[in-house]
Amino acid sequence: MKRITLQPRLRLLAEMTPHGGRLADIGTDHGYLPVWLLQEGRIPSAIAADVGAEPLEHARRTAEEYETQGLDFRLCDGLSGIEAEETDTVVIAGMGGETIRDILRAAPWAADGHHTLLLQPMTKVELLRGWLRENGYRCTEERLVQDKGKLYVILSVTGGPSGEASDAERYGGFCLEHDPLYGLYLEQQLRRLYLRMDGLHRGGDESEAEPLAALADILEEKKEAWQRGNGQ
Repeated sequence: MKRITLQPRLRLLAEMTPHGGRLADIGTDHGYLPVWLLQEGRIPSAIAADVGAEPLEHARRTAEEYETQGLDFRLCDGLSGIEAEETDTVVIAGMGGETIRDILRAAPWAADGHHTLLLQPMTKVELLRGWLRENGYRCTEERLVQDKGKLYVILSVTGGPSGEASDAERYGGFCLEHDPLYGLYLEQQLRRLYLRMDGLHRGGDESEAEPLAALADILEEKKEAWQRGNGQ
């Protein structure tokens, strides 16, 4: 049987997918992740969902090409065409943080504590982290991966108590301190903060720059602690 080789970002998502889970892959695109998991016997079944008919057809062709059974195809917006009892593991990857937030906002059952959600935002991860904490999700695992020169974060979350994420958590992560790429991630986040601060200074918005400077100090401390712990 012909086998799929996953790129690093999808490979990490596959590693974080619970064995034996009933997967719903939202925005499945070519369907590589569910097909690989089914091929490897990691999961018994999967729903491949996409808002576009063309990507869903790509996923069908992938399943046919790799002779994969057990895949159900859904043309739907986010989780709108999927019932809570049909899945226990939901992957939403390759979208902006705002889009992921909107998908979850429209499916409150995802926060019931019986589902594992693997979220891989391409942008605005700070916004997503804050929204998750405020809307009944807790992070159980957070991982980083480099793929084609870019650094991506993947969050594993489930239902939990609501609260408020600190700025340090929104920008520095919930539980990334032991990730081997955490130092690089903090450097990336600090560069973004310093660019924003520079723009505010040049625009004369000193009052808005002050909290960013305080946040940068916290992230610098986290980076130094990580470097000491890793012999750097």
